[in-house]
Amino acid sequence: MTKYLGYIGTYTKGDSKGVYSFSFDTDSAKITDINAVANLENPTYVTVSKDNQYLYAVLKEGDEGGVASFSINKNSGELTPINKQLLPGASPCHVSLDSNRKFLFSSNYHKGSVESYLLNPTTGAINPPVSIMKHEGSGPDPRQEKPHTHFAGVTPDEKYVAVVELGTDCLITYQIGEGGSLEEVSRLPLKGGSGPRHLAYHPHKNLAYIMTEFSSEVIVLTYHPENGHFTEKQYISTLPDDFNENNQGSAIHISSDGQFVYAGNRGHNSIAVFRVDQETGELSFVERTSTEGDWPRDFMFDPTEKYIIASNQESSNIVLFSRDLNTGKLTLLQSDIEVPHPVCIKFLHM
Repeated sequence: MTKYLGYIGTYTKGDSKGVYSFSFDTDSAKITDINAVANLENPTYVTVSKDNQYLYAVLKEGDEGGVASFSINKNSGELTPINKQLLPGASPCHVSLDSNRKFLFSSNYHKGSVESYLLNPTTGAINPPVSIMKHEGSGPDPRQEKPHTHFAGVTPDEKYVAVVELGTDCLITYQIGEGGSLEEVSRLPLKGGSGPRHLAYHPHKNLAYIMTEFSSEVIVLTYHPENGHFTEKQYISTLPDDFNENNQGSAIHISSDGQFVYAGNRGHNSIAVFRVDQETGELSFVERTSTEGDWPRDFMFDPTEKYIIASNQESSNIVLFSRDLNTGKLTLLQSDIEVPHPVCIKFLHM
């Protein structure tokens, strides 16, 4: 197989229609067939179930926000709406699933909350929320006037959901009950004013990596599966020492061999590459590569991991890089692929 199906979540300011699908051919290294497949307002983050049957998106609708479910046509890329769950107020910024498609978690930046939902195992529909956990507190940065929950995702053992709290500089672990209810079991304070944003797990070690938005650093953490706790190991900057302009860290992803961590810089407009020490899990800097556009909100490996596709939100382009599997380095292939206000990119799973 050389052709892979992917989806792009967008901001629907300007001329964006919602969720887009695309094809990526690894033989020709070309992105084609970019089509609007779901008309939603601000489906900025999407996720695909492990069995590739369903796509879930955040959305805004009037004065409400929430999550929506779609069935996927794996041949055409078309999405068929199933249902949605809406709550009063701002829409979430992140959505994730467990591997068995039993639970869905949404993170709400504006409300400072995480929500858990049960999914219908037969239809993929989203049931009403089971738990809504509202956070409290603030941080030293003026932008941390209240909680701003930015990420929630299951731990590798899927017993817990780890929640990254940008507004209060902490990592909160909740135990997942059988019915999807959440109970806090751990809270790790992180560096004040760092603004932790997104998290990625090492594929086969008890390690996690957090990207910070305000301090533009990667935090290396040890994960303790016996109790859901985390401990800090390392902080490393994603920026050059002499860069003093505005930068906001964005996404973080790790290669499936656990060798390289990639982190996005909005402002410096680059992806920083780090090599992972296989003994300690700590990072050493490899390179930074320009994203050939403005405000790289996210990026994703293609299923072969020989390529990375990045999304530049403010310049409305996605960018294709080849990736050296041995050095981790990126080489620009194409930067003029137009998609309006792209935020996140997801492929169907192999």
